[in-house]
Amino acid sequence: MPETALPDPKRWRALVFIALAQLMVVLDATIVNVALPSVQESLDISEGNKQWVITAYALAFGGLLLFGGRIADLWGRKRTFVAGLIGFAAASAIGGAATSQAMMFGSRALQGVFGALLAPAALSLLAVMFTEAKERAKAFGIYGAIAGGGGAVGLILGGFLTEYLNWRWTFFVNIPFAIVAAAGAYFVIREPAGSRNRSALDIPGVVLSTLGLVALVYGFTRAESDGWSDGVTVSMFVASVVLLSAFIVVESKVKAPLLPLRVLADRNRGGVYLSLGLAVIAMFGLFLFLTYYLQVVKGFSPVKTGFAFLPMIVGMITGSTQIGTRLMTRVPPRLLMGPGFLVAAVGMLLLTQLSIDTSYAGVILPAQLLLGLGMGTAFMPAMSMATHGVEPRDSGVASAMVNTSQQVGGAIGIALLNTIAASATTAYAADHKAGAANPKLLEAQALVHGYSSAIWWAVGILVISAGIALTMVTTRAQSGAPVAAGDGGAGSENGDDVKVPVIAH
Repeated sequence: MPETALPDPKRWRALVFIALAQLMVVLDATIVNVALPSVQESLDISEGNKQWVITAYALAFGGLLLFGGRIADLWGRKRTFVAGLIGFAAASAIGGAATSQAMMFGSRALQGVFGALLAPAALSLLAVMFTEAKERAKAFGIYGAIAGGGGAVGLILGGFLTEYLNWRWTFFVNIPFAIVAAAGAYFVIREPAGSRNRSALDIPGVVLSTLGLVALVYGFTRAESDGWSDGVTVSMFVASVVLLSAFIVVESKVKAPLLPLRVLADRNRGGVYLSLGLAVIAMFGLFLFLTYYLQVVKGFSPVKTGFAFLPMIVGMITGSTQIGTRLMTRVPPRLLMGPGFLVAAVGMLLLTQLSIDTSYAGVILPAQLLLGLGMGTAFMPAMSMATHGVEPRDSGVASAMVNTSQQVGGAIGIALLNTIAASATTAYAADHKAGAANPKLLEAQALVHGYSSAIWWAVGILVISAGIALTMVTTRAQSGAPVAAGDGGAGSENGDDVKVPVIAH
């Protein structure tokens, strides 16, 4: 195909709009979390229902990602990307204008639906537009750094908007992002010919995967609020196992499966999916507990808390663009991923030493730098490896598969680590209650003990991630000549894709 052999001359401009769109989606996670208390008060949302501001998004996004990925392969990545952006902007406008809790929950679910279209389409566009190894490394490094640091940027922006304007602007701010990205994508992006999958849509697969993933994400969300032994929680997990097992059986038999099992069969991809999913669990330990520690124990304002996360952003950008990108074409991915996760584990280990009077400059700042450097270095090669060897026609659904594993990882991280922290806090308070002269001081000490107990688990999870990466990912350094974007060969390097952690809401 001579018309697709040459690289798209507008590919670098296209990267700007793709990265901007992903930044918007990642920002939306933490920016809404910062505004949640104000949203709850303004719309008179009960304590029991406030979680639905977060859960409505998570269920729609996590449940529909595979469907969104296949729509991108079937309908066209550019078209799906632009439609996702326009829909996300409209849903954000509804959220910002919400006058009731029902309107708010509905807007968040809509954001999830269009986010599930947008995220796989954006990532698979990169897969088919950047086909030369060194260019791909640079593009994915920039993209990964922007998207990876977006969560912390959201804390800063959310704090500013909530403190100095009002919570509605945490939704309205998405609209200019989406309009600029959609207009740029429409005029700049040229999707390579011959890379679509025009096979019929697998309706049974869509139904089973969506219901199974919704049940799984809701099970973990419910476990956080109602406990692991709650009847509904257990029922959701059982339903999820049954539905996803049926999904795998259906996919092995239908002619045009939603998720071709060949996407999951490769050892390297399995190692990347598993190690990234586990790393997201550990990262949620950091965002969750450090945010609470800084605001509740240290008394930081939302804006100050956001700025306190800047060292992690700096570390992640440096690790991704200066270390991962430069070395990705020279050394095997496992020799970046394994050590990267271990460096992040050392940073997390520093945070296990938290106390009520811990120095920010002496402990928290260097811990964040190590975490950012390690994660940026590890995610960079993992991102480009995530669909290694997948045919271009499957790149959308393969992108969705990685996002799905990370979304589920986020849900597990929130539920598991929060449960561990809560149990440790309760036990510490009960053990020290008798001799406590200052109940408020005891409460703060118990909280910090709970956070550090959960962070120890995060350290262990990162070490396991490193072990998986070192043993399962066996591919050599990702170097080579450009590959035609329309080449559908199973070993096509343009099938390589990049994934970033989609922060679960």
